[in-house]
Amino acid sequence: MENKELEVMRHSCAHLVAAAAEKLFPGAKFGVGPVVENGFYYDIGFPENISDEDLKKIEKEARKMAKKGLGFERQEMDIDEAIKFFDKQCQDYKVLLLKDLKEKGTTKLSEEEMQDLGSDIEKVSLYKTGDFVDLCRGPHLESSKEIGAFKLTKLAGAYWRGDENNPQLQRIYGVCFESKEKLKEYQEMMKEAEKRDHRKLGKDLDIYSFDDEVGPGLPLWHPNGTVLIEEIEKLAKELERKYEYSIVQTPHIAKEELYLRSGHLPYYKGSMFPPMKLDNETYYLKAMNCPHHHKIFGTHKRSYREMPVRLAEYGHCYRFEDSGALFGLMRVRSLNMNDAHIYCTEEQFEEEFIKVLEMYKYYFDLFGIEKYQMRLSKHGKEGLGKKYVDNEALWIKTEEQVRNALNKADMPYTEVEDEAAFYGPKIDVEIWSVIGRQFTLSTNQLDFAVPERFNLTYIDKGGEEKTPICIHRAPLSTHERLIGFLIEHYAGAFPTWLAPVQVHLVPVSEKHVEGAKKIKQELFDAGIRVGFDSADETVGNKIRKASKQKIPYIVVVGDKELDGEDWMIRVRGQEDQESMSKDKFVERVLGEMKERK
Repeated sequence: MENKELEVMRHSCAHLVAAAAEKLFPGAKFGVGPVVENGFYYDIGFPENISDEDLKKIEKEARKMAKKGLGFERQEMDIDEAIKFFDKQCQDYKVLLLKDLKEKGTTKLSEEEMQDLGSDIEKVSLYKTGDFVDLCRGPHLESSKEIGAFKLTKLAGAYWRGDENNPQLQRIYGVCFESKEKLKEYQEMMKEAEKRDHRKLGKDLDIYSFDDEVGPGLPLWHPNGTVLIEEIEKLAKELERKYEYSIVQTPHIAKEELYLRSGHLPYYKGSMFPPMKLDNETYYLKAMNCPHHHKIFGTHKRSYREMPVRLAEYGHCYRFEDSGALFGLMRVRSLNMNDAHIYCTEEQFEEEFIKVLEMYKYYFDLFGIEKYQMRLSKHGKEGLGKKYVDNEALWIKTEEQVRNALNKADMPYTEVEDEAAFYGPKIDVEIWSVIGRQFTLSTNQLDFAVPERFNLTYIDKGGEEKTPICIHRAPLSTHERLIGFLIEHYAGAFPTWLAPVQVHLVPVSEKHVEGAKKIKQELFDAGIRVGFDSADETVGNKIRKASKQKIPYIVVVGDKELDGEDWMIRVRGQEDQESMSKDKFVERVLGEMKERK
């Protein structure tokens, strides 16, 4: 089934569930019910809050209604007529949406609300399903019998329009697929995803934590997590050296003027920490590295012979994400960004953009990411001068440049309207983990506007000053988001090169502890990260504890090992132990580290 067909099915299912809710709970007031990934949700104000048991009743009633083959009957109304209709039905939230559409047009409507209303401010469409009538732009299925397999998954609280000053509704989440088989596949994936949840494994494997006294969304990286950060940064720096990047560092704060000049402050002020007043100046915590890099590029005159200039930084940024949006490592307020900016001529753009895509491919292969897709986000004409830089011709030209680069690099991609950065088209990189769970990892952007604001220039072959194009790229996203993904992708069983502890030593008894410590020092001196357990416990218990930490290799140290005989190696994921000499084992581990197997 095509995505569009599936989207129509899911939206029809949302209406069906709302119809069931209205039948079981008369007086319910309905907010919005948009399609989301794998299903839908519907925000409803019930006369009294419902329970999980009530959710099961709504699902059962929706299934009964689906079998009846109810139609989705469309009717158009003038907006004033629709306001009167829903006012009579006491559907306050629908009335508010319609009044906003009439008075303010579509500019004040969210994407979810647009699914209900559409963009016509003269007429709106209504759909009738059984006795339930909803405001919706459609389209819908012909009959409820065409809805495949669905399941209501959970209840959550949701403020009307996301504003905590508004009434709190109850949000019903559901998933919907074209068949029972597809639904079962999804449910199995979610069971596996629950086992791999980076929030649980992050705690179990002692990788990171949050603390109320530090603040929400501000992760504390433990030694194990810091190993992951350092190994990923080492990897990135090696590859960036190959591609001739220069590493820079910039401050954590800057004056307000910098972000006003770049244009970030008007667009992103709501996502930045509040300003600080120092020496009669206003400062902000850095939310992005770009303006700082522009300043470095602009410190002296550049010649075309220097181009391209590639500046990379593992810059620490701060974003004041809404508390309700914070989610483990995936959405935080303190982030280490794998960032770089490439300043190039227009003639160099395509080659440089393709080189960045090559980096993505390298990382995909290294981490075993087999399924990925680029999402080319373009401007929307209605947002010119407000949401986007006002230059339609340049938008069309640069979007075509990005499209050509994607085609030449043979990258799979889709195109979406009205989701670009304010300064140019961007690519969002969507990847799927080994169990098929989708993540939006990183971004790659073309900036045709901001370099000019900073008066960035180079002298071309003819001796004229030209403004460079800037490519923003972050193939490894932030350390936080990438590590969250890798925890789930590997289920915490990191490859040897990335594992916080690579070899764990277990002395058989107290008399073997000192000898095992000498072995530990030898491995440490060779560059291997070693764990050691000298607790007064049974060997079996020590092995079980190390196994739960998903350490690649466990070595029990007894008389034979101390006498120089072959070691018996417990290899993660293998039932049978392997026998080899100490030297051979060290060579193996160091080889896996070097080759990043």
